[in-house]
Amino acid sequence: ASSMPPTFVYFDLGNVIALFDRDRSFRQMAAVCGCDAKSVRQAVMPELQADFERGQLDWRAFHAEFSRRTGTRSDTARLATAAADMFTLNASLLPVIAALERARVPLGILSNTCDIHWQHLLGLRWSILPGRFQQIVLSYEAGVSKPERGIYELAARRAGVAPAQIFFCDDLPEHVAAARAAGWDAELFTSAAALAGQLGRRGINLGL
Repeated sequence: ASSMPPTFVYFDLGNVIALFDRDRSFRQMAAVCGCDAKSVRQAVMPELQADFERGQLDWRAFHAEFSRRTGTRSDTARLATAAADMFTLNASLLPVIAALERARVPLGILSNTCDIHWQHLLGLRWSILPGRFQQIVLSYEAGVSKPERGIYELAARRAGVAPAQIFFCDDLPEHVAAARAAGWDAELFTSAAALAGQLGRRGINLGL
């Protein structure tokens, strides 16, 4: 960790702010298109989802390719809802976010996500999304995804601070390692309590 407190904090979205259950998504998609969840997973993971998250496909193109791979026909909008309805708010993080706001530390989101997931999350109308975050860097909009270096460079430019002044938490070790390689201070996210401790050791008094 650096000797100065971070001046910008980026959060990952999936399994940090928003807990998700991909198997639930696949079961729901299977119910809509009339095949089994294993076939859905095989059609989507990993590369179709990765292309979607990098903005190389929009939902219509994703749906067309998914339908081709599974040999199914389904309503575009219903399948989108089935695919996206898999998130729950990680409520344990709310006191940490509130404490960072009290400490006047600007916040951001850096996430590999796709259009339908982001729009669904906004539609849930959680109190923290999107207004608590000054910068929201999403892979499908950026055209680049973690752990590629370009998305960290973009996020640092958007934050307007030196990479070493950014603290980042993510649930995937390879994304943390890539952030550190880009000059950021980053830690693996395991729990809100652990995150509060990591920030406290970096000189941000959360008062928790």
